[in-house]
Order: sequence, then structure tokens, then C-alpha cells
Amino acid sequence: MSQRIVSFVMSGGVGSRLWPLSREDNPKQFHDLSGDGSMLAKTLRRLAARPDRQTPIFLIASERHAERVRADLAGLDLAGGGPLFEPTGRNTAAAVALATLRTLSEFGDSLVLVVPSDHEISTAGQFWQSVEAGAEAARAGRLVVFGIKPTQPETGYGYIEVSAEKRGVFDVSRFVEKPDLATAQGYLEAGNFYWNTGIFLFRAGAMRDAFAKFQPDIWQATEAAYKAATSDLSGLYMPLELYAAIPSNSIDYAIMERARDIAMVPAGFRWNDLGSWQSLLDVGPADDQGNVIVGDVVAIDCENSYIRSDGRLLSAIGMKDVAIVSTSDATFVAPVSHSQHVKKVVEQLEKSGRLETRFTPAHDRVIESGAWRRRVHHWLFQETLPLWSTSGVDDRHGGFHEALGFDGSPLVKPKRMRTQARQVYAFAVAKDRGWTGPAERLIAHGIDFMAGKGRTERGGWVRTLNVDGAVADATEDAYDHSCVLLALARAHMSGNPDALRLGEETFAFLDAHLEDRRMTGFLETSDAEGERRSNPHMHLLEAFLAWHQATGERAHLRRAARIIDLFRSHFFDPESWTLGEYFDDEWKPLAGEKGALTEPGHHFEWASLLVDFAGRSGQAELNGFARKLYASAIANGLNRATGLAYGAVSRQGLPLDLISRSWPQAEAIKAAIALDGTGGPDLKPEIEARVGRLFRWHIDPAPIGLWIDRIDERGRSLASDVPASIFYHLVCALTQYLDGTAADAA
Repeated sequence: MSQRIVSFVMSGGVGSRLWPLSREDNPKQFHDLSGDGSMLAKTLRRLAARPDRQTPIFLIASERHAERVRADLAGLDLAGGGPLFEPTGRNTAAAVALATLRTLSEFGDSLVLVVPSDHEISTAGQFWQSVEAGAEAARAGRLVVFGIKPTQPETGYGYIEVSAEKRGVFDVSRFVEKPDLATAQGYLEAGNFYWNTGIFLFRAGAMRDAFAKFQPDIWQATEAAYKAATSDLSGLYMPLELYAAIPSNSIDYAIMERARDIAMVPAGFRWNDLGSWQSLLDVGPADDQGNVIVGDVVAIDCENSYIRSDGRLLSAIGMKDVAIVSTSDATFVAPVSHSQHVKKVVEQLEKSGRLETRFTPAHDRVIESGAWRRRVHHWLFQETLPLWSTSGVDDRHGGFHEALGFDGSPLVKPKRMRTQARQVYAFAVAKDRGWTGPAERLIAHGIDFMAGKGRTERGGWVRTLNVDGAVADATEDAYDHSCVLLALARAHMSGNPDALRLGEETFAFLDAHLEDRRMTGFLETSDAEGERRSNPHMHLLEAFLAWHQATGERAHLRRAARIIDLFRSHFFDPESWTLGEYFDDEWKPLAGEKGALTEPGHHFEWASLLVDFAGRSGQAELNGFARKLYASAIANGLNRATGLAYGAVSRQGLPLDLISRSWPQAEAIKAAIALDGTGGPDLKPEIEARVGRLFRWHIDPAPIGLWIDRIDERGRSLASDVPASIFYHLVCALTQYLDGTAADAA
């Protein structure tokens, strides 16, 4: 019986060379590219097929792909192994260090086999014969790699140069990066160069010693994360802060190119890393003309071409030696000899913030623009506006009720100033969109209550009132003032006689008491210190833009520009395309989870506002920022089971708040509407899908005129009442949808 070999599958990377099929949220290892299951599932089955079965199988994968991983693991016997989830990618050196640590802690100084998850290998038998051929050298303490004898001058692979050979095992002279064509031709003619498969075999203790010698920082940081890991039945989870501290490096640069006495075993199996459309043409089932055809394709007089459609009918005539790959939102066409250059396309799309590199469109997208118009119009004008303009109004004490029960009755709760303002705003928007209800009376009713009960001595606005209008919390909060300004701008546009004066008084208070004396944004409250948030600034930006719309005065646009400057310099992270929420007094992200927290709903809101400001100011480059925020929220912020935005995720896309509220879904609609036509893809199908999910999960399950505000990760309601503060999100999003699809109804 042969010695135990502990196997680890590395399932990281994006596989951008196979775009548009392979994307950040659905990389190539999860695709069935050559038949018989996903690349990951086939790799796991190959490892499980070792003749004596003494190989526990572990999988190192991204935590954001946990659901996909569990699906591919179903029914497989991992012989005591399981998934190890990375909260963020730190390249292959960290993965190999993690594999070594796991082996040492559970199996001692055993042999470790590390393999990629996305390679095509001929048979499990030939694979394991090659591995066993390197076992003796690995047990002797050598790091063993596996090479493939080149058959053509390939520029897409790394190479291994070898020298002396003993009993079928070669000494490695050096590793060579991907060469140009002339250099690759020279390697082929030299005869002592092999393609590097990226498969490694070593004794755990030998790799530990190599890290100690060449990369102690990577080893120590990985060890700290591993020791702090938690586990459950689904796998092992590393803490984000510790794992993110590991230096990012590849195992080739970190160890293999520095270590000595490395051994190479010529692989006795056919191998392809399926890293290009050319490689898929090479291994796929070809027709009589050498074409590989996948999906709904009609190909006439085509030769030696890879033609694939993952959606609508694709037809081609007279194509030769080309790759044509079509998905529901993108098409790639190139000579197969140039297909590896697709990474250049991906890089250009990334720079411009295009969504197609980061997420895969849902299969249930509605194609017909305006498909939801009738339902949306009925719900707004026949169901919810009639209910909230009656049951939602406090005719006894003034103002509006903070919430309704699911029977439509008002609930006795303190009245927040932001809610009062938002109700005024919503009724003003409805009036401007043609609602025939008593909008003017409701706007005046709300403003009279707010101004009569909620002003402070300095001309600001209180945070909260009791039901009867007595002041409950007199704090002068920037968030509340942004909502008041927004409501007054819209009320002014609707003809309210008091709105302009009240707006001017509120701006005077804002400048005198809430503006940061260092001219870096606004304070949370008039006496605030310490923690700062981006969210009040976003709503102030919204208010400033509304006042510019209401008056045309450029002073309001200049106010907005200062918020935009903060966004550029502090709020937006260009690496992850995410927006920070919590900062210290110097606008540095707070330490810990709060500093790493992002809210998909706020990404959507900012995207809409950036497009609005870009249109008013001429700063068109802000549309790129908006697209990046939207793409980030769609790629990393959605519950894949429901398609709804989570409450919060980390910058790496790990869910932190699993609750899906109704307002982010409404803001996603607004963002898609704003972005449609700004130079990116046609988002009309996306808009319809977002409206559909809002109704599917939040509106249609609720009584008439109401909504389910809170939904858990499995789609179950957690709502106990219906908060009025959400009303303005829904009214604004759905009236914009009706505006945007008006031509479709004509």
C-alpha cells in the first residue's frame, strides 16, 4: 500500500482569457467546457480515483463561491478532506502555505499534492502514474513539478528548463515565463524545455522549510490566519483581517524560482489548461470541418472554428480559424490564433467600468422593455398612493405616521423628521407624475407640521418628534437636514409657497452649524466629533442636485461638487470598486469590520447621483465611476438565491448583513435606469429584472398598497410592520420606471 498523499485543489482566479463566458462571479472552473461536468468536479473526481484511495482531498476556494463549491462537492467522497475558504484572494503562495499548514496539523509530514482546478487531463490512471513517479523524490525532500513535452511553440504557457535525468526524474535548471513566439520556437528545438503544468508534489515539512527560508512573512501571516480559523460542516473559514494581511505572491515567484534541487517529472498524460478559445477548439468534439459547435448555432461553410452561443441563435457563414462566443450580453470574435488577447478586451472594459467583466446576467431576465408597466402603474396609483394618502396621514396631531401595520392601520411610534420630509417629497413626486390625489394638501400638511413643531432655536430641524408633535430628540442631524432640503426642493417645484423660504433658512443653518470648518464635508450633528459617515453626504448631494433642478442656481451645483470631491478622494476605493461607509475624523476608513463594510444599496444610490451630476456638470468621466459602483454591487452584493441586494457586504464581497430590505432593490432600479444609455450595455432587460424582483419578493406578497420590507437570506419575511420611510424610495424608483418606459407604451 502506497504512502498517503494529501491532495489540495486550488480553485481561484477569474479565467479572463475565456471571457465572455468566464467572469468574476462565475469563473471557468465552474463551467462544463468539454463535457462530463464542471472543470472543478472533474478535477475532484480525478483525485478521488487514486487506486488505493489514500488521498484526503481538500479544496481551497473563494468564500464568495461557497454555494457553487458545495454544489460541485455533492456526492463526492473526499476521504476526510473538505473546503478551505479564502475570504479574499492572496495568490497561490498563500494557498500552498495554507495547504502545508493543514497537512502538518492533521496528517503530519505527509506528501502534499497541489493541483489547479481547471485543467483538462486525459485519464485519472495516467495522472496518478505520473504523480507516483515523483513520490520518491518528494519523500527525499525535493520539491517536485510536472512538465509536458511541447508539441508546438506555445506562447501562453510557462516553461521549465531541465538538465540531468535519473530514473525518469529530471533536475530543474530554471523556470521561464511565457515567451514570445521566436523564443518558444527555440525552446521547442532545444528539446530540454517543458511546459509547466502548475502541479506540485512535496513533503509538507520541505515546503515549510522553503517558506521559512525564502518567504517567512507569508508563512507567518498564513499561520496566524489558519490558527484563528473557524469551521463548521460546510468548511473552514479564515478571518478576513488576518487573511488579507498575507503578502500576495505566486508560488512560482515566492518559492519555486528561488529553491534549489527541484525535480521535474515528465507528465505521462495529455494535458491542456483550457486557457484560451484555441485550447477549447483543440480538445472539443469537432465536426467534419474541424468546427466545435456549442449551443444554438447554425454554421455554413465554416472551418476549424470554435462557435458557441449561450443564449440566442448564432449564425455564421464562411468563417475559418475563428472563435465566436456569444452570451446574453456580450459577443467575442477573433482569429483563434489571437484569442488569448481577449485579456486586452477585459482590461479595457475594466477601465471603463463595464459590468460585463464582473457578473453573469441572470437567466430569468425579461427582454421586453416595459413589461411591468401595467402592474407598476396600478400598484402606484390605485393601491399604494390612495392608502398612504389616507391611512398614512395623522389628521389629529399633524404630519405622517411613522409606520403602518399589515392591516393598514397606523402604528403609534415617534415621528422622525426624515420620514416626515420623505413623505412630503414622495407626494410631490407623485403630483408631478400626474397623480390626481390631494397632493398639494398633503405637501402643505407635512410642511406645516415640520415647520411648526420641528424647528430648533438656531433655525435647524430636530431629529424626532413624539406622536403629538412634542420634541423627543432635538439633535440637529445632517442626515435629517438632507431629507428636509430634498423635500423642500420638490415642494418648491410643486408650487408650495413656503418651501423656498424654509429652504434658504435651512441652507443658512447648514453653513453655520453643520459644515466642517476644515471644508471637508459636513458634521454628523452640530456637536459631533470622531466617527464620520459617507451616507449623510450622499443624501446632501441628492438635496443639492434637487435644489439645482428647482432653481437653476449654480451655487447648488458647487455645493454638490464638494461632495463629489470627497467621493473621489476618500469614499471610493478604486481597487475594489466599492464605497466606504464609516471613517475617522481624518476620513480614513475605520479599523475593523465597520471600515471594511459596504452597502450595495448605497452603491446604487451613488451611481444614480453620479450620473445626474455628470449630466449637469459635464464631468462625463463620473459615469465610469457610476458603472463601477453598480457592477460591484451586482457582482458582490446580491443574494444569489433571491437576486436581492444584501444589507451589507465586505469589500471582498462576503455577506455581513444577510437581510434584504426593500429600499436597495428600488435604488437598483433607479441606478440601472440612470446608467442605461450612458455608453455601457443596454440595461433595459436588467431594469425589467430588477422591477420583477422587487414585486416578486417585496410587493406582491404584501397586502394591497403595502410591502414586505425585510427578507431573510432564504426569501422569508422578517417584517413586523411597514415603515413609511421606504415610501419615497418606491415612489421615486417606480415613477422613473414609468417615465423611462413611456415610449414602449405608446
